[in-house]
Amino acid sequence: MTAFRRFTEWTKARVWAKLHRLVLDEPGSRGGLDWSRCAIDSVSVRALKGGS
Repeated sequence: MTAFRRFTEWTKARVWAKLHRLVLDEPGSRGGLDWSRCAIDSVSVRALKGGS
């Protein structure tokens, strides 16, 4: 239950988005990322029911 509660709290606080940005900013600042080659998956983008 503790893990679920913490995950929920951190999700509401946008901890995952902030952590993702921090992790990507470090190699990005050194030119280590090629942003023209990226992928979006369902972990990052919510899939809506009945969406287009």
